Amino acid sequence: MPGLDNVLDALDNDLDAALDRLKGFLRLQSISTDPAYAQQCLDAANWLTSELSDIGFEAKRHDTPGHPMVVAKSPNQSDDGKRLLFYGHYDVQPVDPLELWARDPFDPVIEQQNGHDVIRGRGSADDKGQLMTFVEACRAWKKIHGHVPPNLTLFFEGEEESGSPSLVPFMQQNKELLDADLALVCDTGMWDTQTPSISTMLRGMVGEEVTITGPSRDLHSGMYGGPAINPIRVLTRILAELHDDDGRIMLPGFYDGVDELPDAVKAQWQSLNFDEAAFLGDVGLSKPAGEPGYNVLEQIWSRPTCEINGISGGYTGEGFKTVLPSVAIAKLSFRLVGNQDPEKIADALHQWVIDRLPEDCTASFKSKDGSAATVMPIDDPVFAESLKALSDEWPKPAVYMGCGGSIPVVGYIKDILNMDSLLVGFGLDDDAIHSPNEKYNVASFHKGARSWARILDAIQ
Repeated sequence: MPGLDNVLDALDNDLDAALDRLKGFLRLQSISTDPAYAQQCLDAANWLTSELSDIGFEAKRHDTPGHPMVVAKSPNQSDDGKRLLFYGHYDVQPVDPLELWARDPFDPVIEQQNGHDVIRGRGSADDKGQLMTFVEACRAWKKIHGHVPPNLTLFFEGEEESGSPSLVPFMQQNKELLDADLALVCDTGMWDTQTPSISTMLRGMVGEEVTITGPSRDLHSGMYGGPAINPIRVLTRILAELHDDDGRIMLPGFYDGVDELPDAVKAQWQSLNFDEAAFLGDVGLSKPAGEPGYNVLEQIWSRPTCEINGISGGYTGEGFKTVLPSVAIAKLSFRLVGNQDPEKIADALHQWVIDRLPEDCTASFKSKDGSAATVMPIDDPVFAESLKALSDEWPKPAVYMGCGGSIPVVGYIKDILNMDSLLVGFGLDDDAIHSPNEKYNVASFHKGARSWARILDAIQ
């Protein structure tokens, strides 16, 4: 009977045609944030629907108030094996500044970069190239077995790069359509060109804008300086007290729900031989500024943060103006880990500010929707099976990684669909996603498709 080796051979033999299909997909200018490209987004959704139908999926375009969703299902559902939901997005970022591109961003081409063949073009890495690794794995599976893998649902949205306004309502209204045992998300990266990874931790997020108001209008500092309270002075004092001298965050209850890293995971991260000096040196820094006792990877992947992202107030233009401001504003972001509660963090900040207000000052707050951190259940056998499948494909063994940022859809999948996610991606740090001259290594595309074939074979 045909098996995995036959599927892998089919992927090898079909690589040139697969790259041509990806180029055709990349030529569609599916910029979701700009209404001028609405037709191109529709064309991309239709392109996916057609491709998936041709492979053998039951594919349908679902229109929304924004750009369409595409959902495709295996016709051969089975009681055996896991039911899997694969997520990706077909929309892309704008290309500005266009003058920094070496060629037309929507005229993809294969070229060399640092000794590697790459496919250059907007969306090549984020996320068209990534999602097509899975589609091509399914295509090869169909060629060998006569049918696509069973129990699959493919779910592609067209608004990820513009805030996903239609995503949550669609997921809430289509829980049964999207129901599965496990989600697969290919919007992440590898540790390096030789080492694949599974991302198992995503930090959550709280965003807050704090406004301190003092006098009823801006004042002349010669007339009022001294007796009049200065909101900037009040604000900066409050902000300075948020951290102690070691960088530990002083909000009451802030570390509730923060667990220490398991020894096995810590040892694996240490084995990555991360170059802290080079990481900081690339941005003109030399010494880690996070909590003592945690290395840089731990500070990025597994520790919570409180950062001041911007301060404004008074006169900030060219020259000098002796103004005493009426208002001072700060924007803050918190990255959360473990079981930290976004609402409790926001409430703690509000109370922290209010408790430190002097007479004649008031505070107001604007809150950005918060999201909790996500920690994957790596004790589930599917994670070990997938790790082995990746290790069998790449030169170096696969590793579990953390992620310093957030992937909102993973939280939505957990909260709305009640399922965990397996985060496997093949992007690299130098792919220039969201930037001019975006690229995707041909090896990432080819071996990514082979990796998904191995994972499907292992866990189905």
